[in-house]
Amino acid sequence: MKAILIAAAIAMVVAILFTPYLIRFFSRQGFGQEIREEGPQGHQSKRGTPTMGGVAILVAMWTGYLIAHLINAMSDGSEAPTISGLLVLFLATGLGIVGFFDDFIKIRKGRNLGLNKTGKMVGMLLVAVAFAIVASQFPDDFELRPASLNVSFVRDIAILSVGTVGFIVFCYLAVAAWSNAVNFTDGLDGLAGGSSAMVFGTYVVISFWQFRYNCGVDQPTVGCYHVRDPLDLAVIAAAAMGACIGFLWWNAAPAKIFMGDTGSLALGGLVAGLSITTRTELLMVVVGGLFVVEALSVVLQIAVFRTSRRRLFRMAPFHHHFELAGWAETTVIIRFWLLAGICAMFGLGLFYSEWLTATGS
Repeated sequence: MKAILIAAAIAMVVAILFTPYLIRFFSRQGFGQEIREEGPQGHQSKRGTPTMGGVAILVAMWTGYLIAHLINAMSDGSEAPTISGLLVLFLATGLGIVGFFDDFIKIRKGRNLGLNKTGKMVGMLLVAVAFAIVASQFPDDFELRPASLNVSFVRDIAILSVGTVGFIVFCYLAVAAWSNAVNFTDGLDGLAGGSSAMVFGTYVVISFWQFRYNCGVDQPTVGCYHVRDPLDLAVIAAAAMGACIGFLWWNAAPAKIFMGDTGSLALGGLVAGLSITTRTELLMVVVGGLFVVEALSVVLQIAVFRTSRRRLFRMAPFHHHFELAGWAETTVIIRFWLLAGICAMFGLGLFYSEWLTATGS
C-alpha cells in the first residue's frame, strides 16, 4: 500500500514541477500545436500552444514508479520491478514514442497531419506485437504468465480462448482501439487527462483488490484472481493517475500545454496494457466508457456520412458536437468528466458485484 501512495504522490509532484520547464523549452523551440481549420472557431486561438506535453506524463509516471520501488527496497527489501509492470510501461512508452514522432512531424510541416496512417499503424504494430509475445510467453514457476490467452471480463472466459496467434492479433486491436479512443478524446483542455486519471484511479482499486485476493494456478480458492504481479500493476496505475493529475494542473482550461499524440497514445497504450495484464479486457470497456463513446461517435459519423451523405453529429468526435451546439468548452469538459466518473464507478461496481457472486457473499 505504501508503494501505491508514494508512486502517486511522486508522479503528481514531478508532473507539476517538470511541465513548466517543458512549456518554456517547447515555446522557445516553436513546438506549437496546429489547429484544424474545419474545427470549432473558438479553437483557433489555441494555435501555437506548446504540445508534446505527454513527455511530462511519461517522465512523471516512470519516476513515481521507480522511486516507489527504490524507497520500498531501502525500507523493507521489497521486490524489484516485475515483468508485468515493465511490460505495461514498455507498451505506454513505445506508443508515446510513436506519438512523439507524429507530433514532431506536425510541427515541422506546420500542419495538423503527422505520420501517415501506414507509419502510425506500423509503429503501433511493432510495439503491440512485442508486448503480446512477451506477455503471453514469459515463463513462470507456477506457469502464470503476465497475460492470458482467454478474453476476460473480470476473470477468464473459458469459451473465449484465442490461442497464441489470436492473442497477438487481439493485443494489436486492443492497443490500436484504445490509443485512438484516447486520442479522439484529447480535443478539449484537460478532457483526456482528467478522464484518464479517473480510469487509472479505478484500476488502483481493482489491482489492489486482486492482490488482496490473489492465488496461483495451483492454489484454487473461491473468489481469488489468477493475475500475475497485481500489486505492481496497482503501483503503475497510481503513478499514471498522479502523473495525469499533475499534468492537468497546466493542461486545464485554458491550457498552457497540450499532451499531443505523445500523451494520448501513451495513455491509450496504458489503458490497453492494464486491461490485458489484469485480465479485465471487457470490463475496461465499461470503466473507460467515455473513450468508447468518443471513438464510436467518429465511427458512426463516418459510416452515416458515407451511406447517406448526411452528418449524424454537427462534428465528431462527440465533444465537438456540443461545442457547436453552443455549450461553453468548460461546460463540455466538466460534464464529460462526470460521465467518465460515472463509467468508472459503474465498472468498479460490476467488478465488486462479480466478486460477491463468486464468493457467495
